[in-house]
Amino acid sequence: MNSSTGPELPILYSFRRCPYAMRARLALYYSGIKLELREIVLRDKPAHMIQISPKATVPVLQLPNGRVIDESLDIMRYALAQNDPDNWLGNNDDSLIRTNDTEFKNALDRYKYPGRYPDEDCSGARDQCEVFFTALNNRLESHKYLCANEISLADMAIFPFIRQCANVDKSWYNALPYPALQSWLKDRVESDIFTVTMAKYQPWTKDSPPLIWPESAI
Repeated sequence: MNSSTGPELPILYSFRRCPYAMRARLALYYSGIKLELREIVLRDKPAHMIQISPKATVPVLQLPNGRVIDESLDIMRYALAQNDPDNWLGNNDDSLIRTNDTEFKNALDRYKYPGRYPDEDCSGARDQCEVFFTALNNRLESHKYLCANEISLADMAIFPFIRQCANVDKSWYNALPYPALQSWLKDRVESDIFTVTMAKYQPWTKDSPPLIWPESAI
């Protein structure tokens, strides 16, 4: 650790199953950024993570100059600014990502975790999720990816949330009349980049040796 600024390598606090952390890892790996990965346990968040990012949610990226980036899309854009070999930014649609992160995520939370919202009627949440599925499927009937025939930031920012929704009730999802969406999600989940970024790691503690990512998978 460089005491006058920050770590020698970027430090990423992450939680493997969090879709926000997933998309941050996807962009960082794609951009070829070597870092120290700190896999956390949500019920026992590291004091250092909370110190540098008081909102205490993953992902949190601390750069060697001390700068902290603690929003997943900002981490993705930081990574792509360093290296974007397949031009993820070139065919992007920010409005589609906003819809995913607001309307769809709101419905997804109420579909998957209705017990967290005892004062709300969550019975229609799954139907609201399907509205977004319909919009995505319509796009994917026109081109291979969400915005064009080339992959974009939108594809990589959105698919972890679609995966999460699909996994709530796979029988329901698999029976939906959206073959283009289902094929797109299957391709993303089975991709090499997703496989690498979903490798399992031991939870980090203050006594853990540095885990240099992505080389240190167990």
